[in-house]
Formats: sequence, C-alpha cells, structure tokens
Amino acid sequence: MSGPVDPPRCPFDPNSLSNPHECIVSHMDISWTVDFDKFVIFGHVDYTCKTLADKVAILALDTSFLEISSCSAVNANGEDRPLKFKLFQRHPAFGSRLEVSLAPGYAPSGSTFIVRVTYTTTDQCTATQWLTPAQTVGRRLPYLFTQCQAIHARSLLPCQDTPGVKASYRAEVKVPQPLVALMSAVAENKPTQPVPSASNPQLTLSPYYWYQQEPIPSYLIALAVGNLESREIGPRSRVWSEPEVVDAAAYEFIDTELFVKTGEDLLTPYVWGRYDILVLPSSFPYGGMENPCLTFVTPTLLAGDRSLVDVIAHEASHSWTGNLVTNRCWEDFWLNEGFTMYVERKIIGRLHGEPARQLSAIVGYRHLKDDVVDHFGEDNLLTALRPNLKDRDPDDAFSAVPYEKGFALLYYLEGLLGGSEIFEGYVRHHVATFAHRSITTGDFRDCLFAYFADSKNLGGGPSATEKLQAVDWDRWFNAPGMPIAGGAFDDTLAKEAEELAKKWSTLATGSATFAPSPADVANFSATQKMVFLDAFDQYSPLSVALLDKMEVLYGWTDVRNAEIRFRWQMLCLRSNRPSIIPKVVEFVGEQGRMKYVRPLYRALNKAQPDGSKVARETFLQLKPTYHPIAASLIEKDLGLAQ
Repeated sequence: MSGPVDPPRCPFDPNSLSNPHECIVSHMDISWTVDFDKFVIFGHVDYTCKTLADKVAILALDTSFLEISSCSAVNANGEDRPLKFKLFQRHPAFGSRLEVSLAPGYAPSGSTFIVRVTYTTTDQCTATQWLTPAQTVGRRLPYLFTQCQAIHARSLLPCQDTPGVKASYRAEVKVPQPLVALMSAVAENKPTQPVPSASNPQLTLSPYYWYQQEPIPSYLIALAVGNLESREIGPRSRVWSEPEVVDAAAYEFIDTELFVKTGEDLLTPYVWGRYDILVLPSSFPYGGMENPCLTFVTPTLLAGDRSLVDVIAHEASHSWTGNLVTNRCWEDFWLNEGFTMYVERKIIGRLHGEPARQLSAIVGYRHLKDDVVDHFGEDNLLTALRPNLKDRDPDDAFSAVPYEKGFALLYYLEGLLGGSEIFEGYVRHHVATFAHRSITTGDFRDCLFAYFADSKNLGGGPSATEKLQAVDWDRWFNAPGMPIAGGAFDDTLAKEAEELAKKWSTLATGSATFAPSPADVANFSATQKMVFLDAFDQYSPLSVALLDKMEVLYGWTDVRNAEIRFRWQMLCLRSNRPSIIPKVVEFVGEQGRMKYVRPLYRALNKAQPDGSKVARETFLQLKPTYHPIAASLIEKDLGLAQ
C-alpha cells in the first residue's frame, strides 16, 4: 500500500474516495464464487467506464479490506492487458482508494473502455454476514447475506461507492450445491452447468445468473445465499426464506401487490419488473432493506396476524423514492427516507383511511423525539436534516432524523401549500422529473419552487411562491434538534390509547377510581397499543407493582408483535422491574434488528442495580451473532468501542 492516509475525495460526496467526476462507471459485469470454507467471495468485476474530462490518467475506486490481485484493460474480444494499480493506505472510515492507471489512449473526454479488477474479500468485510448452520432456522446449511448501505459495498467489491453514481450490473454467482443465490436483480434464464470447486473437490458449484438493467447506486447491490425456497404471493412477487418459515412468510405478505399497485396509483409505473421479498435470518440489522427486485426484511415482521406488514409499504415506496430518485450523497439521506415515509403514509391512508396515516405520523414523531432529545441531544449536529458528514461514517448518523424530520418537512409543506391532494401532485412530479437521477437538497428546493410557480399546476401561482419564500429553509435543513414545525396531527385514534395511559398513571397516586381490565385494549389496533405504551414517557415511571398488574391484565410480555414487545420491555426497564431483565436478554438474543437491540441495550445499561453489568456481559456473549454494523454501533452505545 502507498499514498497518503487522506487521499483525494469525490468532489460531491465526502464519504467516497472515487473519481466519478473524471471517469464514471456505467455498468458492471460481476463474476463471483462464494467460498463458505474460507468465508470469502472471490472473482472479478469488469467495469464499463467513460471519461468525463480530458487527460484522465486513472480510474479511482473505493475499496475496504479487499485483496486486489490484478487490474487489466479488456478489449472487445474479451482479451485483457495488465494495468498498473495502486492501493492507498486505509482511511479509518472510508477504506482504501484504488487507483488504476489508464492507457494514454483513454485520456480524451468521452472515451469508453472496460477495466477488470480481480480480487477477493477478506474476513474483515463489513458488507457480509456468514452464518453457520446452527445460526439458521433449519440448522442444516450455512447462510450468507450482504448489507451494503451506507458505504459497505466497497468491502464487497471495488466500486464508485457513492449514491451519486448509478450503474447497471450483470452477475454470475457460483455457490455450493444445494444452496440458492439471490440478488437485487432479475434472474436470467440461462442454461446452468454445475462445476467442481477448485478449492474443495468434495463440493459442486451451481451458477446463478442475474441482470439489473436499471442503473442503481452501489449500496443497492445485494446478495443472499442459503437454503431458500419461495412461494408466489402476487402477479410480480414471490416471498423467499428458509423452508421452515416460507409458508408463514407467504401468509404474512400475501397483500404485497396492494402496496405496489397503490404506489403506482400515487406516483408512476413500477419499473423494476419483480417485487420479491426475502425474509432473512434473525441477525439482519434493519427492519427492511429496499434492494431493487428483492426487498430484504427482518423475521421480526412475522407477527402471525399481519400487524407489522406496513413495513412493506415503506420498502415498496423506496422503489420510487430512493431507488429511482436517489440522494446524491449521504448528507442528503433525508431525500430518500423523508420522501419514502411520506409515500408510505399516503399508501397507508389509501388502504386504511386517513386516521391511520395520522396515527402512523404520531408514532413516528415520538420515535423522532426519542432519538433527538433522549439519545443524541437537541444540540447534536447529527440531528440536523443535512448533517455534516465530512470524516464521519454515515452509519454514525443513522437515526430517525432523516425519516421523521424529513417527513415533518414534507407534511408541513403539504399543509402550507393547500393540502394532501395538492402536494401529492408535486410528489408525483418530483418522481417523474428526477427518475434515474441522484439529486441534492438544492435540486429538490428548485423543483418545488418551479412547480408551485406554475399556475397550471394544482395549487400553483404567486400565492404559493410567496409562502415558499417565507419558509426558513436554512433552519429546516441545517439546524439541529426537533423540527421547527410539526407534530400537529389528528389524534382521533391516538386519544383513546393516550387517555388509558393517563388513567394508569393516576393509579400511582391512590386517588384514582379507574379499575383496569383486559377489555381496555381488546379493540385496540397494534398501532394503538404502541401509542399506549409510548405515552408513559411523559409520566413518572410506574411502580413495579403496577407493571405486574398490567402484565396480568394485558399479557404484554409474551406477545408476538415485536413492536409491542419492545415497548413493553423499554417501559419495564425504565421502572427497574427486575423480572423483565431475563426477557430482555432473551429478546436481544433472538434477533439483531438495531431498532430494538440498540435502545434495549442502552436502557438495560442504565437499569438498577446490575443492568450495566448484564448489558455488557450479554453483548459480549452475543456479539459474534450480530451483523458487523449492529455490533459496531452497540459497542459505541455501551462505551466498549476501542
């Protein structure tokens, strides 16, 4: 390795060391072999490139913990010629810049050519999680899955690892029989010829072929390999998982087409062909990941009563806001997630009624308050809608802020500009205008002003322009803390749940006449139950005796719905209820979804008298089972990071 620790950066993305402003990748041909014996992926990638400036001497790619074997130029006949390359010293957050020297003939602007990089991943790859058979549901075969958002694709393959670059890809992936390989693409119907493994003669490898014709950013490249089966759940959808849970998954997600079709009705036609779902093993760190053609979801959604399937409304919405229209860098992440929350809630409103949209917004706003006020602190600059991520790993800024503060801005604009129908027209225009592009916050603002300046558009005209000019955009985008406007939602469905929580809080005074019973929550929706449990944050902690009584009446401890289970455990930890601690340890051992495990570890760490000891011992025991992203962030939460 050579070169400075702080090599040149992409001029429009502070988290990338690549040079797409000079030489951009438009397509990748991927050839991979998955090795479960060595826990590596090896092979090569051919990059179709184009120079955007004169005298371009290098192609610069992001890498992280990769072993580069060779680089070469590939001609039209598939013949390759060696190229010199240089791998820079590792930057602590952004990995190592790979510079491939280009032949002199490639220098003029507009030149196109193909560069091949041959490499292998290593055991420090942060994009992959390798599971032993014992860590799977079936306990018979190993499993691999990837998670590349935000900047982990560079540990899976050399790439221009910035959302500001979109490229199509075609892939051949060889995996040991009888495992199945899935990718964020559409399967190609090619004849497959099993081949013996070069490293293990006892293994036979099966090739799988995938093609993603729509250009996508690198963080949406996804691979899963395991003992996988599928069931058809719609005209363009199948659900995949291990055989032991595939039927339960099919039951849970049978209404997937409703979400996709409603998204089309709201926005534009669905361009991705397939909308399949993969239910991952329990260590998957997110609720869902919007990999195109194949949404990854957590098994914690399998509540048995379809009460958590609205996550699919969110992930399906990403097919337009995020995957089709993408933030240009991670400082503009709210353009992905804020718009997606807005579209998700529009879908919920169309399917379940406007009060359901409002209730979802209330739950989201409280989640935002938890992150901004209780976790980060209102003065923390990472709570700005557009945080400064120079020299910061974007994972460090992961929170509800881009989701819910972004939604709060769009909901505020909806009210300001004339209501839901009017702003829905803008969102449709936004998607149509920016489809297949990566955009900035400035692009959004310019488009918004232009749309509402046009009197031909519903709600447009001089009055709308005056309203937009009066908005304090700088504070919305750059000020830390809670939104400068927001939280005023219709509480019709929330009020009953909140009033019940208030009655419970008065029991502590001894003066209440309230006599709780199981009938109190019998007719509550799952979301109303969440609101009920969330409402206790505004009151003094309940006594252990009252929590014991609530458990007897409502049976929260053993409920299957993970959102309710999580909130109940957080409420009990806040009151130092000793009997909940084994249940918390059990829950953080069953799954690795960061939405649950990170707050639970933080709350357990504060619980008296021995919570800190239990939290640290439990994490150190379970750390090998968590995804690397989750493990790293929990370490920081508990003060264990080196």
